[in-house]
Amino acid sequence: MIRAKKLTMHYGPVVALDDVSFEVNRGEIVGLLGPNGAGKSTCMKILTTYLYPSRGTAEVGGVDVLKDPLKVRKLIGYLPEILPLYMDMEVRSYLQFVGRARGLSGGTLNSRINAVVETCGLRPMFRKVVRELSKGYKQRTALAQALIHDPDVIILDEPTSGLDPHQILEIRHLIERLAKEKTVILSTHILQEVETTADRIVIINRGRIVGDGTLAELRSKAKDGERILVAVEGANDEAERLLSGVEGVRRVEASGTVDGCPAFTLHTAPGRNPWREVNELARGRNWRLRELGDRPLTLEETFLRLTERATQGAARD
Repeated sequence: MIRAKKLTMHYGPVVALDDVSFEVNRGEIVGLLGPNGAGKSTCMKILTTYLYPSRGTAEVGGVDVLKDPLKVRKLIGYLPEILPLYMDMEVRSYLQFVGRARGLSGGTLNSRINAVVETCGLRPMFRKVVRELSKGYKQRTALAQALIHDPDVIILDEPTSGLDPHQILEIRHLIERLAKEKTVILSTHILQEVETTADRIVIINRGRIVGDGTLAELRSKAKDGERILVAVEGANDEAERLLSGVEGVRRVEASGTVDGCPAFTLHTAPGRNPWREVNELARGRNWRLRELGDRPLTLEETFLRLTERATQGAARD
């Protein structure tokens, strides 16, 4: 549904995007993840035809963003980070205005307004002036304008920025409902947002893609070994030293408790899972294993490792 091809964007001497290529399939929620200034918003502005790239191009629904930007805009609903709201208008008037700007009129316009009002939960605020709305309802109103023309693709730039936990949850559920019918690109620097919502993650750092895949695929790319969590009942002060002696274990670190029992994380070589040796050690020491299993990288750890590797590689170059 979306195909970016070697997108490069220069702002004078600053390289905001550097040879970025990726694809988004129909019906996917793809999270664009990266630190502030990584190039996420620039990428979105190119996809929505707000900016022309210095090099490269992109297609939305098979339409080239450079050759036919007006057709691309008909396919896309865009929620920018700075909400495109007119504060002195009522929600009703604002949606009528946006709908007419999108070429809707008559019964079609009324039908689409009713649809987005229901989808975004705006019925109680329909006759309110936009400036009187809470931050959460302003966000919903801005999302409604992105949906008014029933686009195939929804592009959301920091859709939960500045919201409280309840509002974040509401917007997240709304995005999940939209994804049943739409293709969604979601940009954020909030790791939990991507982990909870996205089917696939594209990590951008300093204008370059440093990771593209599911969370499991990115974890596999980021890890440099295995991690095993061991929780034992009856362990003594020697437990950490004894676990360090297990074949293939590179390092052991205390990891608090599990059900009140001491827990340890074993760092091993790639593909090395010394579960049998740990079981034998536990039996020999009369320990009772309360937990023994993989401890995969969190999204935060995965993100940090991939971005740090890319930064170190760039420094060497």
